[in-house]
Amino acid sequence: MRGYTVIKKRPEFLAANRGKRYATPGFVLLVHDRRDDAPAKRLGITITKKVGNAVVRNRMRRRFRELAAELLPELGKAGADHILIGRDGGIERDFSLLREDMTKAFRKLAS
Repeated sequence: MRGYTVIKKRPEFLAANRGKRYATPGFVLLVHDRRDDAPAKRLGITITKKVGNAVVRNRMRRRFRELAAELLPELGKAGADHILIGRDGGIERDFSLLREDMTKAFRKLAS
């Protein structure tokens, strides 16, 4: 079982845009405190069509989900929405570098 719930609705993605952001070569992480007294950590992943074809975007999404399942339960902020926005350089980026970037981003924004 994963330690987060999934964001699927557009207004929730747009609300998270008002939060803190951290940019890396592979992705941008947005963290928005919901202020609704619910301790759940939520995750949303979005990748624009500029990033490649469907196969590339789905591969990137799978990589993000894997890293989030590993890192979000311990490093994510309780009661917050976490949005990962895929960037063009993210698919070529080595998985270990992506993990380091995501760890750094979660630590920076969860404080």
